[in-house]
This record gives sequence, structure tokens and C-alpha cells, in this order.
Amino acid sequence: MTPIDERTPMFTLRKTTATLGATALLATGLGAVATAPAQAADREFRCSGAEVEFDVEKEDGRFEVEADIDDAKPGSKWRITLRHDGKVYYNKVRTADSDGDVEVDRNRRNTAGKDVFKITVKKVGSKKSCSRTITRR
Repeated sequence: MTPIDERTPMFTLRKTTATLGATALLATGLGAVATAPAQAADREFRCSGAEVEFDVEKEDGRFEVEADIDDAKPGSKWRITLRHDGKVYYNKVRTADSDGDVEVDRNRRNTAGKDVFKITVKKVGSKKSCSRTITRR
């Protein structure tokens, strides 16, 4: 009987099988982490030809609320209304900069129970408005 070393086909087969098994376990574990469901905190949508992103992040017991309008016509005017638990706390007309962007950042305190945030965006002079809601606990 010959001793098993790296040149023996059976040793090579076992080594290959072990390597493939370890790789499969790692890939499965990493895939599970990458696809784990995250709590939805943003909404992206199009409105009157522009891209809108609405984002609510909880930080230090407060909420950071961001509204970004991108790819709008430079100089176009947009009414942005933000609500927290149904109450309006931001309602202004903003003008898109030379890149066609508008940014709004506001902080809100955490209230008891779930917090419901709503954005309504409307291009001034347009009939259509667009709204999205984010609920955070």
C-alpha cells in the first residue's frame, strides 16, 4: 500500500471537494447577509421629469429627513411639502440649481409609537403632484 500524498488522485479529490464545500458555505453565508431584508427608509420616484429621493434615517433618537430632486430643469421651481404624523412642518418653493438639483434636510424628534413621514412634490405650473410615505418605528 502506497502512502497518500499530494500526488495521489484520492488526496487531490478530497482536497478539491473540501475547498468547493468551504467556498459554497462562504458564498451562501455572504449571500444571506447581502440579501437580508433591511428596514425601508427611502423612496425613489420620478415626478414631472425629475428624479426624487425621499429618505428618513433615525440617528441619536431623532430623524434626519432628506428630500433630493435631481435632473430637473435648471431654474425650475418645485413646491416641497413635508409632513410628520400628518402635520406639515416644511412647505416651501425651491428653485433647481444649475445642475437641476434641489436639496432639503430637516431633523424631527422621535414621537411615541410609529412615525409617519410624507413628502409631496409638485413642479410649479404643473397640474400633477407626487407623494410618498415612509413609516418608521
